[in-house]
Amino acid sequence: MKLKLLTLFLFATQFTHAQDIKFARKMVDTLTSKYFWGRGYTNDGMGKAADFISAQLKSYGVKPMSGKTYLQDFSYPVNTFPGKVDVAINGVALVPGKDFLVTPDSKGVKGEGKLTQQDSTHFIDQANRIIVTLENKLTWSSEQTMLDYTVIQLDKKLQTTLPQTIKADIENKFNPSFKTGNICGVVKGTVKPDSIIVFTAHYDHLGGMGSKTYFPGANDNASGVTQVLSLAKYYGEHPQPYTVAFIFFAGEEAGLLGSKHFTEHPLIDLKNIRFLINLDLEGTGIEGITVVNASVFPKEFALLKQVNEKGNYLVKVDSRGKAANSDHYFFSEKGVPAFFMYTLGGIKAYHDIYDISATLPLNEYEDMFNLLLKFNDGLMGKR
Repeated sequence: MKLKLLTLFLFATQFTHAQDIKFARKMVDTLTSKYFWGRGYTNDGMGKAADFISAQLKSYGVKPMSGKTYLQDFSYPVNTFPGKVDVAINGVALVPGKDFLVTPDSKGVKGEGKLTQQDSTHFIDQANRIIVTLENKLTWSSEQTMLDYTVIQLDKKLQTTLPQTIKADIENKFNPSFKTGNICGVVKGTVKPDSIIVFTAHYDHLGGMGSKTYFPGANDNASGVTQVLSLAKYYGEHPQPYTVAFIFFAGEEAGLLGSKHFTEHPLIDLKNIRFLINLDLEGTGIEGITVVNASVFPKEFALLKQVNEKGNYLVKVDSRGKAANSDHYFFSEKGVPAFFMYTLGGIKAYHDIYDISATLPLNEYEDMFNLLLKFNDGLMGKR
């Protein structure tokens, strides 16, 4: 495993001499590779990703926030699917991820039986406690609980006949204490080290469903991780008057768990955070960005728009109010000024097997990077 990690590390860092599109593409390719298995709960995907990101920070000269290790340990329960996920409807074997999903809170099951139609989209095998549903889009997630029955979602567009029979062999494993951690680094300020700018992104994704299918998570959120690593690389080489910190959260997909843990067990004084910028879904941008909390912090939003207009970076910077939709939220609740920025336009893949690096345009990656640098300069009073 160490040899594989070293190989991936060397492959990804050969382009880190500049924050350019080649670096971004190689980093997203690496983070979405089969080796990391969707940065989730099986095949040690999240653990491998944590080791990789920590190694990147070390190579940039970014120091561990705790002074000893980049990893801030915590744990939580999660339902996983490490083994078989085989389903046949009407005698036809289906492809996991493409034709069907098992809902992430389902229990495992092995059996076959007849399906009774309940309504236009729901069918039940009572003997095996299986519910089959027809869905317009297959969207997966992660769950901290487990049902006492099994739910199988079918892609409605691919079903030419109504489901009448089912054969299923699904293995689940409920882990009551999945061990993981946030990755936390810092570049100490040269003038005001107690004033801190924080950049964050969640590095976890959905992992795998069975032994053959995984969710790469290119836009969500290899793109955000890549942008924060770009910033870490830059600030590692160019220390600022303020301290600049970088946090990569685990457990976001399971309910913002990593950011909640950090705010409850902070490694830095939250009162010293001048501003926090959370980055998720950073892989597009042809239609600009949306800024959550923009209306809560109008002065900083005005600064961001001014910087964007001066640099002609993005076509639009949209304002949005308070929302509990990403890792900025628990910081805001603790009184930390924060924005959550996500890009707009382009691909629609989300929480599915199609969120891959090959189709992620990264068309505003460099503009976004430069916008963040100049915005940060403004926050530190350097403009």
